Amino acid sequence: MTGPIPATSTTARICPNCDGFACVAITLGGRDRHGHLRTITAHCPACNGLGATRTRRTREGARV
Repeated sequence: MTGPIPATSTTARICPNCDGFACVAITLGGRDRHGHLRTITAHCPACNGLGATRTRRTREGARV
């Protein structure tokens, strides 16, 4: 192979609780007086609305 070596990319760790959908809009079941649908935003408590989790590096033999 000629040329530079391609860089390896790491895959993002998707949050197992929300499957990457960290923020969702939930309807409250009605409309306001202007006809707009009333919604609230909910964030995933496990990833704090990021959609990905951090990887923790644990050393072998380290105390917990």
